[in-house]
Amino acid sequence: MENPRQNQYSPIRDFSDFFADPRYSIEEVVGIGGDLKPDRLIYAYTRGIFPWADRPLLWFSLDPRAIFDLNVLHISSRVHRRIRQKKFTVTFNRAFEQVMRCCAFRTEEQTWITENFLQGFTNFHKEGYAHSVEVWDENGRLGGGVYGVAIGKFFAGESMFSFLPDFGKIGLYFLFEALKKDGFTLFDTQQMNPVTLNLGAYEIPKDKFLDRLSLAVAIPSKWVPPVDEI
Repeated sequence: MENPRQNQYSPIRDFSDFFADPRYSIEEVVGIGGDLKPDRLIYAYTRGIFPWADRPLLWFSLDPRAIFDLNVLHISSRVHRRIRQKKFTVTFNRAFEQVMRCCAFRTEEQTWITENFLQGFTNFHKEGYAHSVEVWDENGRLGGGVYGVAIGKFFAGESMFSFLPDFGKIGLYFLFEALKKDGFTLFDTQQMNPVTLNLGAYEIPKDKFLDRLSLAVAIPSKWVPPVDEI
């Protein structure tokens, strides 16, 4: 049964002349330039394409592709204990831009989350396609969070941060729980790294990913996450 909180999206522009078709391209970069406006982002994400670099803006479709099984999240007994203790508050979409800026914060390396990305994805959030999870400590400080893109039954996890121990993982746990409740079938984490590997991500061939994606976005509705505090 379709979630009554979900809404259909409006038709979008055709960007087939801008992007190479991921099903036939042997290159992982399938587009250069353009912008981060919602219509282009919707077209890209529903075809397995995502932006990952700026100046110039580069669009990728990776092979293999890293994904999560929403029923399998590897978190330690310590994190489970923190979740049971409930010394935090979890919200959705309360501080989207702040979460993005926290994800962009680096002390010893550059970030791909530039001001261009911040503006583009904040606008995408306002259109109802990009979402954040915030985890606040008992004093109301933002200690961790996650943000990503949701279209239909597909979620693309973009980035996660923890300023307080385990708060990012707690946010991911509650995001998974909300997505499972609303019948999501595919969680994309794009490229494997040590963090996602330890959390349970695994790789599948690009063609298999695109097959699963096409089913997940067949009804490309907007997701409306929980509105109450957790």
